[in-house]
Amino acid sequence: MLLTSGEISNINLEQLLQNLTNSCIELGKSIIGAIIIYVIGRFLIKQINHLVAKLLEKRKLEISATTFLKSLLNILLNLILAFAIVSKLGVETTSFTAILASAGVAIGMALSGNLSNFAGGLIILVFKPFKVGDFIEAQGVSGAVKEILIFHTILSTPDNRIIYIPNGSLSSNTVINYSKENIRRAEWNFGIEYGEDFEKVKAVLEDIIASDKRILKDPAPFIALGSLSASSVDVKVRVWMKSSDYWDVYFDMNKVVYEKFNKASIGFPFPQLTIHQAE
Repeated sequence: MLLTSGEISNINLEQLLQNLTNSCIELGKSIIGAIIIYVIGRFLIKQINHLVAKLLEKRKLEISATTFLKSLLNILLNLILAFAIVSKLGVETTSFTAILASAGVAIGMALSGNLSNFAGGLIILVFKPFKVGDFIEAQGVSGAVKEILIFHTILSTPDNRIIYIPNGSLSSNTVINYSKENIRRAEWNFGIEYGEDFEKVKAVLEDIIASDKRILKDPAPFIALGSLSASSVDVKVRVWMKSSDYWDVYFDMNKVVYEKFNKASIGFPFPQLTIHQAE
């Protein structure tokens, strides 16, 4: 039985539609499977992160190490999930890996900054120049360390701004840690008028220092005539206190000195210009 060209075309069209339908069904199954893997994977990642966080808490690791490890684990788990989804969608993982390997040099160059930041995070974690909660100054900014992640460190400034600093920069440049030591020294230069009795000024300052219980007796406070400036006699004062009391003591000292000097009739100088008129 011979088929006409029209019948052959109909059969080819039916086969094409059948193949297309089968392909759509298989693709739909793969997409649904990938969605299921994603949902279950995200649930498992959340549970694993929660479990690991509890284990790290029980081990009483530093917050710095805890945040770093949690961030690293979360990235690794999400990469595993991504490979599982790609595989379910029909992409050969071996081919996918080969593509990544062939593009390794380009990816490495593109991510060289991030690799440096990752290495910087490890250096910070191992050598601990600062930890979560410390108040530091670096890269022209200062703030309290909020989190140390695998690529960057988060600072919270006194005016409640959030700053992200790459770990590579922090590990290879100068960092000032104001919280590293338990005590800190504060310093003031109080200007008084020429003609004031230095011993009287010193006695008032000693009384102010002795009345503030936050100021440490050891190391002993230091009071000396610092310099003879153009318009003032500058008295230098140095005292020690706990690092946590630094700013409170610093600003309170300014306020109390202003009040006590006024009560003791100790004059504060101001710039003066003497003009001599020719006869």
